[in-house]
Amino acid sequence: QVQLVESGGGLVQAGGSLRLSCAASGSIFSINGMGWYRQAPGKQRELVAVIPSGGRPYYADSVKGRFTISRDNTGNTMYLQMNSLKPEDSAVYYCNAQVITITTRRPSDHWGKGTLVTVSS
Repeated sequence: QVQLVESGGGLVQAGGSLRLSCAASGSIFSINGMGWYRQAPGKQRELVAVIPSGGRPYYADSVKGRFTISRDNTGNTMYLQMNSLKPEDSAVYYCNAQVITITTRRPSDHWGKGTLVTVSS
């Protein structure tokens, strides 16, 4: 079993900042890529940013220059620093990870339950 738990969402005014965290735990051998996705009401889930293990981050054009994705030294915790927030950034933000589990030694896709970010104008 692998668990991904997001935290850090909330209500913020436009121009403000929030920092999201995603903690992975459970039967983890290693984690390859991790990423943040978001879904606004009535819209499809979209990629925000991804960070491969030992690779360079990738950002959606809509957040480039405002958001920064990072992972801690263990590789099991991921962050998303969100600055200069806009109302259009309002969404449920989901953590995703490609995890190689201890039991299977194969990569599998895992999602958190999401954390709500609301940006008021």
